[in-house]
Amino acid sequence: MKKLIFLIFIAFLISCTASRSKKVITPKQVLVKIETDSGTIVAKLYNQTPLHRDNFIKLVKEHFYDGLLFHRVIKNFMIQGGDPESKNAQPRELLGDGGLKYTIPAEFDTSLFNKKGAIAMARESDDVNPKKASSSTQFFIVEGKPVTDEQMDQWETQFKIKIPENHRAVYRTIGGAPFLDMNYTVFGEVISGLNVIDKIANVPKDVNNRPLHDIKMKISIEK
Repeated sequence: MKKLIFLIFIAFLISCTASRSKKVITPKQVLVKIETDSGTIVAKLYNQTPLHRDNFIKLVKEHFYDGLLFHRVIKNFMIQGGDPESKNAQPRELLGDGGLKYTIPAEFDTSLFNKKGAIAMARESDDVNPKKASSSTQFFIVEGKPVTDEQMDQWETQFKIKIPENHRAVYRTIGGAPFLDMNYTVFGEVISGLNVIDKIANVPKDVNNRPLHDIKMKISIEK
């Protein structure tokens, strides 16, 4: 009898140890600081998109983005940067094709959407990239503008997406770019410095939407 009780006790201990070993640890929310001549942007990275999050953190820690430009800005739409060829680019040089020799598999999440301040990775077009894999380095931050339900209804049909009501409420008020939803991986959002996005998006630019005066970035992990 004592032997049976002892065996039951050992089984209980093993069970408790196994339960503790299976405990899921949620990663700490990572914040990044994007410094520019136009001001500072602070953003949080989403844990729902770990491949994009970890790739971005790796590049930031390697100081990859320091000195690169926001090379493409479109008012009421977005600001884009991260092309390594922009670091030493000549004035008015066409940019946007640079990057590292890999892509990141799409990580679409229906809870993440392209509201104002959303951060997403750029990518090549569907005709050469049907799986919508992301660029290794180039990202954009949505500026957008408030949109109507009629516009969103049209985009749902045109881009074969579904915009839920809780997202529509944000798009109607804060604004964004709903037609990008589930087409580009959103992996973070701005929590401070939305006015800096507006400032950058409104600078004078050339015919290729490159700012006439370079807007350099420096990105670091917030402690």
